[in-house]
Parts: sequence; C-alpha cells; structure tokens
Amino acid sequence: MALLEVRGLRRRYAEIDVVSGLDLDVDAGEAVALVGSNGTGKSTVLRCVTGADAPTAGTVTLDGQPLDDRTAAVRTALATVMDDLDYFPDLSVVEHLDLFARAHRVADAEAVVDGVLRDVGLVAQAGQLPGTLSSGQRRRLALASAFVRPRRLLVLDEPEQRLDVEGVAWLAQRLTREKAEGTAILMASHEPALVEAVADRVHELGSGH
Repeated sequence: MALLEVRGLRRRYAEIDVVSGLDLDVDAGEAVALVGSNGTGKSTVLRCVTGADAPTAGTVTLDGQPLDDRTAAVRTALATVMDDLDYFPDLSVVEHLDLFARAHRVADAEAVVDGVLRDVGLVAQAGQLPGTLSSGQRRRLALASAFVRPRRLLVLDEPEQRLDVEGVAWLAQRLTREKAEGTAILMASHEPALVEAVADRVHELGSGH
C-alpha cells in the first residue's frame, strides 16, 4: 500500500471537469511531480489531496485511511506549501517558525528552527517581519514553515516560485534529502530542472485528465 493513494479524483466546477478520473500513488521516500500547462488542474489536484478543496468524486487516503486534515494523525503527517500561505504579520521570521514548531510539539524546537533558518538562508532576516521580506525570501519562509514541522508527506504547489537559479538548485538538494529521510513528496512544478532532479515519476495533466 502506498503512503498516499488517489483514486478516481474528479473536480467539477459548474459544467467543466477540471480534473477527471485521476489515479496516483506516492510511496514513502518517493517524489511524484504533476506537470502541464496552466489550467490543466495541477493546483486543483493538490488542493483536493490536502483537503483545501472538496473533490466532486474519488477518494484520497493516507496510510489506507481517508485523508482528513482535521485529524491529529494527518496534522502530524502532512506538511504543505501552497500559494496562499497566510503569514503572521506581527511575528518575526524566527517567531513565526518557532510558533509552527511548538504548535506541532516538535522536540527541541529552538534547535530545529535554527537549523532550518540556516538551511533556507534566512538567518540574517530572522528578526524581520514577513512584510519586509522580498518575494523570494517569503517563498523561503513558506518552505521553512513546512520544514520545521513533523512530516511524512510534503505537498508542494510550484515550490520554485520566485526562487532564483541558485534557490532552485538549493531546493532540489533539500527535497532530495527529504526523500532520503523517507518523506513522500507530491508537487506541481513548471521548472524542468527541479522535476528532473527530484521526481521519481511524472504525471502530465492535460485536457480530459
């Protein structure tokens, strides 16, 4: 049994099927990439998988159980980076990450946050408010928010957005390390270099899929 199983996923808006009949599996330590042009349903799939959107039909299971993001088991297994992350505007970068870590009962939260800050390259910005960061730094903060919490499955919607070439190379290395540590990854991406470096399998979405 795969860690994540999606069967017959369909999402219909009005009279249009954005996604129809999608099946996919993601095993522990494996990365699956969704690719395709804009409008083919990549973000819709991820939103349905994470519970941010309700599928019209189909099932999504984690460890054989329906994936319900309201349950404690899912909250300690699933970490996401979508394009609609809400920051705490009055908390600094380090306070933001510390809150995420402690809310998920991470052991030695301070050390974990310090390590993630170094890894994402935000040590110098640790005391800044999110609103003062550049767009690329905010993307790194979004990724850091996932990396400071427990996770068995990472769901990433175009995680390379607003990262420069160096940032994409760093991200590829980080996600490869996540796989080596047993984390499953489902991501949508428009960056061929990232997909080639990280993905074990690729699902190309298009009209009718």
